[in-house]
Amino acid sequence: MFGLKADWSLEVFDRYFTLGDYAGGEARWCPGCGDFAVLNTVHRVLHDAQLPPERTVAVSGIGCSSRLPHYMGTYGFHGLHGRALPIASGIKSRRPDLDVWVATGDGDCFSIGAGHWIHAIRYNVDMVVLVFDNAIYGLTKKQTSPTSPTGLSTNTHPKGAPLPAMNPLTITLGITNVSFVAQCVDWNPPHMYETIKKAHKHRGTSFVRIIQRCPVFSPDVCKPLQEDSSRMLLLTHENGIPADDSVRRVFKEQREHDPGDWAAAMSIARDTSKIPIGLLYHDPDAPVYDDLSSRGLEATGAEKIAAVNKALDAFAI
Repeated sequence: MFGLKADWSLEVFDRYFTLGDYAGGEARWCPGCGDFAVLNTVHRVLHDAQLPPERTVAVSGIGCSSRLPHYMGTYGFHGLHGRALPIASGIKSRRPDLDVWVATGDGDCFSIGAGHWIHAIRYNVDMVVLVFDNAIYGLTKKQTSPTSPTGLSTNTHPKGAPLPAMNPLTITLGITNVSFVAQCVDWNPPHMYETIKKAHKHRGTSFVRIIQRCPVFSPDVCKPLQEDSSRMLLLTHENGIPADDSVRRVFKEQREHDPGDWAAAMSIARDTSKIPIGLLYHDPDAPVYDDLSSRGLEATGAEKIAAVNKALDAFAI
């Protein structure tokens, strides 16, 4: 009853954000596309962390996955093909107070953006990189991508992709100063949520490869995995991705893997007989480049001009 003393109190937030606060325009991907699941999961992670939308920015390149910023109620930057990572690094460098998320695809990141991918991992800027990998160029209508499996019929290789697919996990793990490498599938939302949530908590470049369904142009890539979970290997560990009983029941093959063990992570990634799902590698102590690049932000305009003039004086004859 009102007026009576009570031993409880109601915590009142200054601001509370609903899931709708993180939603942008209506998502327009093909029916059955795995991108919907990724988008909804990102919304949930942002909501549960109660991140202010105006202090969050989504950056992308070109491709189906790169339409994500349009469907976010946050700031967004839809960049050029393969250029999402340098744009995101620049944003974080000048605005370290922002939460930076990158949405890219297997073509956008591993092909035209491959050089930026390597250096972004090495710089280890504090941001979340989500790679939507459907093993095909979807937006430009079914061309072979770097991760297209051998024999996959595409518009550029009607008789089948002739080369073995690139392994993004081994490549990323082999880059100096790598700090976070994880993999998940879009059709297991609980595990994907925990993966992206842990990636966001990591300080540094969190590289998350999401094996993502494309029911129009590459349905045969993910369908066998959905029908036979024994083709995947669930990585478990107290320092890895949390997996409750509902998730563990789905995966017949499981392995206890310490994400601090780089050599074991590389061995797992190189074994193509099983597709690893979980956290392969985590190094929270790797140097973060924005600790260096963000220096001097507090300088006044006059101080910045003086510094520029001093630097130019070195070239005076």
